[in-house]
Amino acid sequence: MRGAHILVGVTGGIAAYKVCYFVRELARRGADVRVMMTEAGQRFVTPLTFSALSRYPVAVDLWTADQSSDTDISTRHIHLANWADVLVIAPASANTVAKFTHGISDNLLTVVTLACSRPIILVPAMDADMYLNEATQRNLAVLRERGFHVMLPGSGELASGLKGPGRLPEVEELVAYVGGILKQAHRDLRGKRIVVTAGPTYEAIDPVRFIGNRSSGKMGFALANAAAQRGAVVTLVAGPTHLETPRKVKRINVESALQMFNAVQHHAKNAQAVVMAAAVADYAPARMAKQKIKKTGDDVPEIALTQTPDILGTLGKKKGKRLLVGFALETEREERNAREKLKRKNLDLIVLNSLATHRTIFGSDSNIVTIIDASGTKQELPELPKFDVANRILDRLALMWRKK
Repeated sequence: MRGAHILVGVTGGIAAYKVCYFVRELARRGADVRVMMTEAGQRFVTPLTFSALSRYPVAVDLWTADQSSDTDISTRHIHLANWADVLVIAPASANTVAKFTHGISDNLLTVVTLACSRPIILVPAMDADMYLNEATQRNLAVLRERGFHVMLPGSGELASGLKGPGRLPEVEELVAYVGGILKQAHRDLRGKRIVVTAGPTYEAIDPVRFIGNRSSGKMGFALANAAAQRGAVVTLVAGPTHLETPRKVKRINVESALQMFNAVQHHAKNAQAVVMAAAVADYAPARMAKQKIKKTGDDVPEIALTQTPDILGTLGKKKGKRLLVGFALETEREERNAREKLKRKNLDLIVLNSLATHRTIFGSDSNIVTIIDASGTKQELPELPKFDVANRILDRLALMWRKK
C-alpha cells in the first residue's frame, strides 16, 4: 500500500470509532490517507482525531475553505475525486447508501463520490434490522450493479444489543479488502478501446413472443465495469436486461442477434479487443408474425427457424491486430467443444462455463470458468465473484498486449 492514495469517507454511525484504527493502519503501511466526514460522522468522532491519525486536515464542508490547502474551494471536490486511487466509505450509513443510489449530492462526501471515477468501496455498518431492510438491500444491489464494491458486514452483537449482520469488519479484514481492490485499480488498460457484449438476445416470433435464453448479463456487465475501472474506453452492447449501466461505460441497447451483430460490427472497427460474453441465439424465426398467433383448437403452429449471424466468426475472419474473446457454455464434452470453437472462430481466448460444475450459473453473482488461449494453455479458476472472474480475463488481455 506504500504510496497509495486512499480517500476515506466517514458517515454517521457508532462504528466510526473503528475507522480510526483503520486509518492509523493504512498510514502505518505507508499509504497516503485523506479523510472527509459528514456532519453526522462528526458527532461520533471529531475531525481532529482523524487529522492526527492521517497527518492531514479533514475535509468536512463543501463550502468552507481549507486554510492549510491551496486547492481552489470551487474545485476541491474534483481534486479529491481525482487524487484518490480508491475511495472507501466506512462506515456507510443507510442514509448515505440511499443518497448514492439516487444521485443525491448534498454534502462534500456525496459530491466527491458522485465525481469519483476510481474504485469506490462501501462498508455498510448499521443495526441488523436496518441492514436487512428491503430498501437497504435493494439500494446496495443497485450500487453493486453500477460498479461499487460492497464489503459484507460482520455479524455479531451490535450497539443496540441485538445480534445479527451490521458490524463493521475488523481492521485487518478492511485493510486486506482494500488491498485487493487496489491491485485491480492499476489502470493498466488506460486508453484501450474494448467492446463487450452482454445478456441474451430475443428473437421475435410475433409482437409478444420470442425465442430467448436465461442469460442475466451479469458476466458481461462485470467485464465492462472492470475494464472501465482499469482505464479502458468501454462500449457495452447489451441485450435485454434490467442491470444498471456501470460507471464510465457507454451502453448500446439491442434486442435481436441481428441488431447485436450490426452494433458490434460498427463499434469493433476502432476497438482493440472484443469480448463476446453475450448469449446470442443461434436460431431465429424465419418470419415474424405481424399479429399475435392465436390458439385455435388442437392445431399447433410450426415455426420455421433460420440461423442468426455469427458475430465472432465474422470478426475472426478479419481480425487484424484485434484481440477476440469468446464464451462457451457447454453441457457435454465441455473442453473439447470449447477448444473447437476457439480454433474455428480464430479467437485469442475462450472462457468455458460448465453447467456440470455450476448449475446455478444463470443469474448468479459468481462463476466457475476455465480460460483457454490460442496456444491451448488452460487456466482453471475456482468459484469467484463475476467481477473477479472479469479481472482474471482482463489480466490475460493485458499480458497479451504487453507481449506485443
